Amino acid sequence: MVHYDPFSAEVMEDPLPIYKQLRDEAPAYRLERFDAWALSRFADIWDSSSDPRFSAAHGTTSSQLLTKVQPVTPMLNVMDPPTHTQLRVAIRPRFARKSIRDLEPVIREIVRDAMAKVRDQGRCDAMGELASQLSVKVTCMAIGIPLADADHLNQLVWRFFDREEGVDGMTPNGLAAAMELTEYLMKLVDERRKGADDADDVVNMLRSIEIDGSKLDDESIGSHLSMLVIGGSETFPKTLATTLQRLAEHPDQRARCAADPSLIPGAYEEALRYDMPTQFLGRTLLENVEMHGQTMKKGDAVLFLYPSANRDDREFDGDPDRFDIDRRPARILTFGAGTHACLGFHVAKMEGKVCLEE
Repeated sequence: MVHYDPFSAEVMEDPLPIYKQLRDEAPAYRLERFDAWALSRFADIWDSSSDPRFSAAHGTTSSQLLTKVQPVTPMLNVMDPPTHTQLRVAIRPRFARKSIRDLEPVIREIVRDAMAKVRDQGRCDAMGELASQLSVKVTCMAIGIPLADADHLNQLVWRFFDREEGVDGMTPNGLAAAMELTEYLMKLVDERRKGADDADDVVNMLRSIEIDGSKLDDESIGSHLSMLVIGGSETFPKTLATTLQRLAEHPDQRARCAADPSLIPGAYEEALRYDMPTQFLGRTLLENVEMHGQTMKKGDAVLFLYPSANRDDREFDGDPDRFDIDRRPARILTFGAGTHACLGFHVAKMEGKVCLEE
């Protein structure tokens, strides 16, 4: 019989064997300890991501839904339609494919500068010296934050994800970093107002937008911006590092990418499927839902186990546990799906493409 606890040592070490058991034996799994459920199959998570019965308004992270140490503050990722739709539509143009394509020369320059600094030493910390430097700077440019503050923001973001032995989920240091980040962004908004800054960026979009006839206060703007900073800065370094690792483990596929750079986007997409860094996000049920013979009750939290779904052989042909740059799946769940699909997926794909090309 399968046993799943997201904080167990076994799951922390390697969750994939347990994910397979869940998919095969208990695709709707009850976590008694948390009054929550875990969904592990691709189709269930994909469909539930667009189901209005699954609400994000009560939080999406383990620290909000399970351990309940992180407050649910105004953020795009913890809102439901229609307010979520109003806000997302307003800022989406800044993250559209064309806007990000215009950033490509700048992204390439950042990558080349980062690599030039490490070339003579003959080695590079792919996360710290390359990907983190790139992702936080691109995030700053996309949102409208001074590049001079990029290193400070990076430090706050990595503190946000601080982990401590014996602490399930978010630590006191992580909570403090979240507060400091929001306070920094609130100060930025206040300075914009005092300086009558009218730049065409996300900061000013959030200052001007009206939701249900009212403008957002500075605390809400700071909270929304912090979600964009964290999402834009934290995930890409992990995905680039695992992509480099998998290509190193498969030198034949790496050689093909080096010989034919047109294969690089597909290789990065496969790495995103194969090694998604976010183990899960969740929702709260607004009414009872029947699934796989189980009744998930109104008020229960439901975890979407994304890496499990991305290895589901019901969705992916040809052994999903094999890394294959020629796979070209019709869809993956690395960027989520439905209402809360990742706003910055074009940014991530561009960053991965340019880093691997360079």
